[in-house]
Amino acid sequence: MILLTTNTINPLVFPIILALYFLILIIVGKITEGNSDNSTFFRGNRSSPWFLVAFGMIGASLSGVTFLSIPGAVGKDSFSYMQMVLGYFLGYQVIARVLLPIYYKLDLTSIYTYLQKRFGNVAYKTGAAYFLLSRSIGNALRLFLAAVVMQTFIFDNLHIPFEITVFITIALIWLYSFKGGIRTIVYTDTLQTAFMLIALAISIIYIWNQLGMNSEISVWQQLQNSHYSKFFEWNSSQKNFFWKHFFGGMFITIVMTGLDQDMMQKNLTCRSLKDAKKNMYWMSSLLIPVNFLFVMLGGLLYLYGTQSGIIIENFTNPQLMSQGKHLTYVFANGSTEYIKTDQLFPLLAANNLPAIASIFFFIGLIAAAYSTADSSLTALTTSFCVDFLGFSENKGSKKARMMVHIGVSVLTYIIIIIFKALNNDAVINELFKIAGYTYGPLLGMFAFGLFTKISVKDKLIPVVCILSPILCYFLDTNSRMLFNGYSFGFEILIVNGFITFLGLLLLKNRGAEPVLVNS
Repeated sequence: MILLTTNTINPLVFPIILALYFLILIIVGKITEGNSDNSTFFRGNRSSPWFLVAFGMIGASLSGVTFLSIPGAVGKDSFSYMQMVLGYFLGYQVIARVLLPIYYKLDLTSIYTYLQKRFGNVAYKTGAAYFLLSRSIGNALRLFLAAVVMQTFIFDNLHIPFEITVFITIALIWLYSFKGGIRTIVYTDTLQTAFMLIALAISIIYIWNQLGMNSEISVWQQLQNSHYSKFFEWNSSQKNFFWKHFFGGMFITIVMTGLDQDMMQKNLTCRSLKDAKKNMYWMSSLLIPVNFLFVMLGGLLYLYGTQSGIIIENFTNPQLMSQGKHLTYVFANGSTEYIKTDQLFPLLAANNLPAIASIFFFIGLIAAAYSTADSSLTALTTSFCVDFLGFSENKGSKKARMMVHIGVSVLTYIIIIIFKALNNDAVINELFKIAGYTYGPLLGMFAFGLFTKISVKDKLIPVVCILSPILCYFLDTNSRMLFNGYSFGFEILIVNGFITFLGLLLLKNRGAEPVLVNS
């Protein structure tokens, strides 16, 4: 648990802010709920303004994990994260030009219906099941990390157990989204993105001013003179080597946005394919400066912390590094604690920045966390209803859909409580990593469907989709021994998709007619 003091702020301030925050979201949900039918919940009546979708997707593309981790990672990796962001941009262009036209042409509600049309019912269920597994674990982990910080900011002071905290927050998400679904999410995501960016800007402005007052050279020069501002890594032996980051970022975007029901459901609420493309082009362009602000904030946090003697870097200490304790944090009373890099921002916000910066950090964190969580719950509900219960705009009762939404919320709660019970970062990270492997088969199936016309044996597709992640996990954990010291990074996703692609080739239905779904 992170040790926070927030002594200068009345303990009641944070719960009041949280209550007002959710009250605003509930009001927005009430205004935007529309007819509350399946067309509204699943597709937003295909009436969302593209510019609102684009702005809201910035917040949804980030998360509470991003809000904490990107600034913290700058200490070790400098600005090299921007190499991935450049890859993201190219990935979004692929989505706009390749995937969106197919989704709109086939008039899809769930994007995994494409697999049914291209391969058959077994492939369809396999793809949808992998999404449900990946997004359930990933969403719960993001919400868990944000809940840990909020527990310390608010609920520990009120003597409310973590389990009750999680229940309340998930219940509040359900309350403002259970009727309007994706139609409501488009508007709440827009609002939450605005809150997040305001918090980011205030944090940067305050630290920038502090550094400017304490130095004769400009803050920008201080950043440039430090090792934090290094953008590119051209040493191929490094894990953040440019081409590994760039292509990893590109394929992560294609898979975790273009092949993810959560992210694509918002795009499919636009009025037309033309509007959906506009959304994608503008959103991908805006993500570059937004992510740059996050890494710049990280550089400023490290400059501020090291110059003030608040943090000591442990990046050269193998023993502490092996425990994930990358920094030593020095409290005002002189006591110290070994911390992870993603604890840096909340610690400085709570203990060393003024009250207004601490308050806006909290607002930014909950905005980043819940703009991802609320849309995930809606997407999981949509996928289960459409892909497994056979719902459509005109089929399926509202009551049944609401029960599924409750079930998805309960499942998220259970996974979070399991994470809490494990209380082991290594185990939790491994679970998250395993969930990430399940996107590889989706990449392989969609790529095979889009770029070939070969008919395959549908019933055997799950075998390939199960074996591929297992094989990739083996390659990843033994890569240094097998490949002369080479260490996989994000490119393991590409390998996973390629193995799935090759496996599907082995399932070719000889003599079968070519499949022409994409034409």
